Amino acid sequence: MTANPLDVAWELSPGVALRPEPFGALAYHFGNRRLTFLKRGELAAVVRALAAHPDARGALAEAGVPAEQWPAYAGALRGLASADMIRPRTAPAPVAPGTPAKTAAARGASASLARRFEEGLAAPICLTWELTYACNLSCVHCLSSSGRRDSRELTTAQCEAVIDELQAMQVFYVNIGGGEPTVRPDFWHLLEYAVAHRVGVKFSTNGVRITPERARALAGMDYVDVQVSLDGATAEVNDRVRGAGSYATAIRALDNLAEAGFADAKLSVVMTRENVSQLDAFKAIADARGATLRLTRLRPSGRGADVWDELHPTAGQQRELYEWLLRAGEDVLTGDSFFHLAGYGESLPGLNLCGAGRVVCLIDPVGDVYACPFAIHDTFRAGNVLTDGGFAGVWRGSELFRELREPQTSGACTGCRFFDSCRGGCMAAKFFTGLPLDGPDPECVQGHARDALAAAGRTPPRPSQDHSRRPRSRPVPVRIGRRPSPDVPPARACAESPLAGFVPSPDA
Repeated sequence: MTANPLDVAWELSPGVALRPEPFGALAYHFGNRRLTFLKRGELAAVVRALAAHPDARGALAEAGVPAEQWPAYAGALRGLASADMIRPRTAPAPVAPGTPAKTAAARGASASLARRFEEGLAAPICLTWELTYACNLSCVHCLSSSGRRDSRELTTAQCEAVIDELQAMQVFYVNIGGGEPTVRPDFWHLLEYAVAHRVGVKFSTNGVRITPERARALAGMDYVDVQVSLDGATAEVNDRVRGAGSYATAIRALDNLAEAGFADAKLSVVMTRENVSQLDAFKAIADARGATLRLTRLRPSGRGADVWDELHPTAGQQRELYEWLLRAGEDVLTGDSFFHLAGYGESLPGLNLCGAGRVVCLIDPVGDVYACPFAIHDTFRAGNVLTDGGFAGVWRGSELFRELREPQTSGACTGCRFFDSCRGGCMAAKFFTGLPLDGPDPECVQGHARDALAAAGRTPPRPSQDHSRRPRSRPVPVRIGRRPSPDVPPARACAESPLAGFVPSPDA
């Protein structure tokens, strides 16, 4: 842009939502999935007023910004325009998704917001919602120990009420998983209901229901992102973890989406000791289908606790992964799964903090709300959407969330020079390996957790629930197909990272 931004008639770009926050506002672009922070209330007021004035000067005057500050605001408007958050009212086309790349300076700016985020937001940026515990697979590392449907699952009407709340709170999008969410008979209805209520949806699937017909329908929908899970770049590696035939199912789903013209599907990979060497192959699978590769961390929760010791990447593989991610930059998404790797020196793109109860949380199939998608345990249960004032009541009033938003001590990590980068690592990883929450991450790249992991008497907690094993009482069957009665409720979701897909842009 060569024109002075102050002389331009601006408007919010189509598909951009602006949400007030104590520090200013958050702007989210549903089209290119960019998140921008407006760090001053005055700037948020200016952006809201732009469409009512013939140029930006009128909006600045209405917001009461002193004239001597206008040049700084001109730079902020230019940054917002480069991220397609605002555009000239005569602009013909948006900036392409993912451009421009975030600079190191911008990463630093995002990092400066980390402390504000730790105090919590008015609403989550996004949340994970596990719609059902039912699943046609039995992955050995399943975070939620899924398999059987829970008879207490939220009904269709109760799910719609939750979506209504998310719309009112301006939650930008929801990560839907399970289990396998598409086996819920009302899944497609709930997807359409959310989109109609301007709640974006990113759903994770093993691909079992992504037929050519369904792929074409998804390609015609706005505000929907599809993430297909694959944990091996070959059937041999993938199917050992996810089950026989699951590789072929996932590849078929990706092919169906590509052939239908679905833009930018995600290929989601949980990194294990067996697939770190396949990083380039995963990228090739995604690139060949116009998809984006997304990597996430193996957590020792759910059934993952039983296989974590043998499957989590070795120290050498952690370094290999870190260097590969640095080379890949923002071409590969991580959803802040690997901020513990910042202990090597340079932070990876993203917020690089634990957002549990601050910017993210999880709703499970029966309406229980947990601080983190990776910490499904009674210790981190904050309330229930049916009994504790709805989702908003839990988010705003939970004692657990209040405690998580208070300043946290760094404990054993106090003396480490990398603490400000890695923030001590993942809360869930520490909890489920029996380590103190104020200590180092079990995969601390500086090796500070080695002695604690080897200490006698360490007792990792057992999961609070397990839907992968039949109870003593009569089991609730998984039905993949039409439900006999619309009154019978459905099931749960997937191991999905809360901030997946977000590309925070330079804060304005």
